[in-house]
Amino acid sequence: LAISSDMLVEGRHFLSTVNPAHLGHKALAVNLSDLAACGAQPKAFLLSLALPEVQAHWLAEFSKGLWALADLYQCDLIGGDTTRGPLNICITVMGEVPADQALLRSGAQVGDDIYVSGHLGDARLALEVFRGHLSVPQAVFEAARLRMEVPTPRVALGLALRGHAHAAADISDGLLGDLQHILKASGVGAEIQTAQVLSTMSCAKSAGLPTTALLPLCLSGGDDYELVFTAPEHKRSAIDAASEASATQVTRIGKITTSPHLSLFDGQGQPVANTFQSFDHFKTP
Repeated sequence: LAISSDMLVEGRHFLSTVNPAHLGHKALAVNLSDLAACGAQPKAFLLSLALPEVQAHWLAEFSKGLWALADLYQCDLIGGDTTRGPLNICITVMGEVPADQALLRSGAQVGDDIYVSGHLGDARLALEVFRGHLSVPQAVFEAARLRMEVPTPRVALGLALRGHAHAAADISDGLLGDLQHILKASGVGAEIQTAQVLSTMSCAKSAGLPTTALLPLCLSGGDDYELVFTAPEHKRSAIDAASEASATQVTRIGKITTSPHLSLFDGQGQPVANTFQSFDHFKTP
């Protein structure tokens, strides 16, 4: 049995102007992403909801987004709680994984390849545009905003990685920060090729931004809800097959090392200073 719980708080995790259907989707998606990182099949969830007031239209739209994703993964709502208060959504999700097949953070081994799924940096790009820190074409912003508000949990990939990947985590607070959880639990280090990470970017690629602006988005931006995982070199063909079977792009971005450090290198093999700070609920503004 795999269990995870995630909370979304207005003003901290989402804007008050968000489409409620998108919010319903994301509330469940971020929890399913945790199951994906374990290689678990979703089964059921609990919903606890604090509302400042009852608005029938808002609840109908929120439910529409929530149910659409729940139905897609045949994940049943089995209980929860409601109360009055600042808008706060907490979901506890449950899934199943065969004994001894769960993907854990503690399984990375020296020599493993490091992979990421999908695209990184788009959600943070949208947030920085909202904040007025970046300016991009409207079409780019709208595409990035969808990535931020309607993430795709990589459940199919997580299931396909069972028996092949050594370790995995979902990328919620930023690639480097979440990779560090794997490194710490496994007692290993890593070398990351930043050019390969940049190659995963989708919307941000067409924004015309310099590399210095793009690197923080994909290395520490957060809210991607992709998977970072490790697997031995001899499993490369199996990882390619898992990518194809799950219809999910995967990109090899580095290696697990014996050194306890996380090192970054550019496309010319030159070191890149690791000054990137991933999201911290009690520090990040």
